[in-house]
Amino acid sequence: MAWTAIFGMVNVLALIAWAALILLPRWPALLSAILYLGVGLLCSIYASGLIGLLTGVIPNTGGGGADFTTIAGVRAIFASDAGVTIGWTHYLAFDLFVGIWIARDGDAKGISRFVQAPVLLATFVAGPLGLLVWLALREPVARRQGRFR
Repeated sequence: MAWTAIFGMVNVLALIAWAALILLPRWPALLSAILYLGVGLLCSIYASGLIGLLTGVIPNTGGGGADFTTIAGVRAIFASDAGVTIGWTHYLAFDLFVGIWIARDGDAKGISRFVQAPVLLATFVAGPLGLLVWLALREPVARRQGRFR
């Protein structure tokens, strides 16, 4: 299997979805498309790959037993191109889902897209860091604007 091609494909898919989320008007149809065509497709690719890797349908060329209970087992999962691609797809799917939540939450609280954009970029680049910044920022900004919900 061409893991380099799949890796590139999931990166392009995520990049397009993030660009749309940050730059385009947030029409309900666009947010639904990002959710189902972006996150949903990434989740499907991830689930297929993970099930294939753990059942042996996709060979684990990283050596050792692949499991989630030890560092060595997780290292074995990520020691192959398949494992890295599947793991990276996991990160892309969850970070994009969090980005959609941040965007919807920010819009609902009336927080400027200029405030949201750097947080969304941080979430795209470093998932949990962007989420942490949003969690620290959202309430005080919403309260100042009288839009706390």
